[in-house]
Amino acid sequence: MNSHITHAQITTDITPVPGLINFQNLRDYCLNASGDEDFFTIQSPNGEISQIATRKKINGNWSSPELMPFCDAFMYLEPFLTTNGLTLYFVSDRPLNDGDTIKKDFDIWMVKRAAITAAWSKPVNLGTPVNSTNDEFYPSLTTSGDLYFTMAAPEGMGKDDIYMCKMTSTGYEKPTILPSPINSAGYEFNAFISPDGNILIYTKYNAPGGFGSGDLYIAKKDNGGNWQEPQNMGTDLNSMYMEYCPFYHYPTATLYYTSRRCNLTPKTFNDVNELQQYISGNENGNSRLYYRKMKIE
Repeated sequence: MNSHITHAQITTDITPVPGLINFQNLRDYCLNASGDEDFFTIQSPNGEISQIATRKKINGNWSSPELMPFCDAFMYLEPFLTTNGLTLYFVSDRPLNDGDTIKKDFDIWMVKRAAITAAWSKPVNLGTPVNSTNDEFYPSLTTSGDLYFTMAAPEGMGKDDIYMCKMTSTGYEKPTILPSPINSAGYEFNAFISPDGNILIYTKYNAPGGFGSGDLYIAKKDNGGNWQEPQNMGTDLNSMYMEYCPFYHYPTATLYYTSRRCNLTPKTFNDVNELQQYISGNENGNSRLYYRKMKIE
């Protein structure tokens, strides 16, 4: 185990998420509590197209992915499912009103369903004070409903910072920026918050002491409720390439995340088929979804 990891114990190697090898550009993943329904984002190579897909596990086998019913010509990404499986939060640049054709800035939206087998509602914009004229990204919620997300705000500490909106009996309070040492003058984004609100896993980009590009970091609150110094999660998880979009599945003690890691090396090929098979495999520099069994506490 890498010495950087202070709140995690790794038990398996990094592995591609099953059944998704045919998709060359995937990002952000979430899984329901029972482990039989997942949500993820499929994108074009340069990110011009972004759509959320879902699968169900039936008799131990994953179904073919299907687009979420609200997906249209606008951008959809970063799904987060509540513990009861009845509310899905996501990010989109869709306009506020149906029928409008001009995209908005990126906001946090949600859809609901009355039961696991019921149809999803129409998308609902979270509105103010959560959303603003800035871009809001990557929603993650505690059991009590506190919302953590990324925002690129001029008054922030850096280009991208992590914010929190506390849930009260009357709705969300205004966003507050997480203090140092969570945020800095650099880039902090894509934060997953534990259900109890005490552990944060997120990406710091080109941070001092990092391994290159974006690395996953973990931070934990002390007994006084203050955030301790975040720790790089080490080369067991991070590479010299971008690692981002973490999601931790507590029922199975599994960390899911996105990586652009690449292990391709020049070699001689016998034919085009062999070449194509090699460059389209795992860890080829494209955005792919991976998981690793590990205990985080």
